[in-house]
Amino acid sequence: MQNKLIRLKVIGISYSQTQSGAYALILAEENGEKRIPIIIGGFEAQAIVIKLENLEPPRPLTHDLFRSFALACGVTVEQVLINKLREGIFYSEIVCTDGERRFTIDSRTSDAVALALRFECPIFIEPQILNEAGIVMSATTEEEQKKQPEPAREKKQPVTNEYGEYSGDELRDMLTDAIAREDYEQAAAIRDEMARRKGQG
Repeated sequence: MQNKLIRLKVIGISYSQTQSGAYALILAEENGEKRIPIIIGGFEAQAIVIKLENLEPPRPLTHDLFRSFALACGVTVEQVLINKLREGIFYSEIVCTDGERRFTIDSRTSDAVALALRFECPIFIEPQILNEAGIVMSATTEEEQKKQPEPAREKKQPVTNEYGEYSGDELRDMLTDAIAREDYEQAAAIRDEMARRKGQG
């Protein structure tokens, strides 16, 4: 069964346009065009963003603590598998080993991805789930998305205005400061502004 699994990569995180206060984690086929958006909470989004940006929080977050605890006990994570989709909710398992035995732990997909990034292990999905939930992003669709969401942009306008006047260097300094103060909500907003500019460049 292992060779039938499809490997995914983490594309990034954006604000959810369907649920207030939530974020969309975007995963994509490593060798394909399908993408999977997964709605996750703010805390999990921050944990993923911090690792994607290679930022070092002043104190370990829960997922960092899990990694340190696991390694101290001789356990490592081999892979993450998204193995179920029920009523729009993705279910995952974390495949672990202590060198002698292999075992799995049920997990929310957001937590599983946050840990996969920390253990630098692969993320897989069952083919039928990818077929059911995957979205093919054509060039036309992506162009429409860039032009389209005027209503969504109006909702985000305060964030863009708040950080739009700062230079790239200033934003990087502010991001570092927000992490140091453990204000991960502000850090995510600053990172979104930086990502927006990168997309325009």
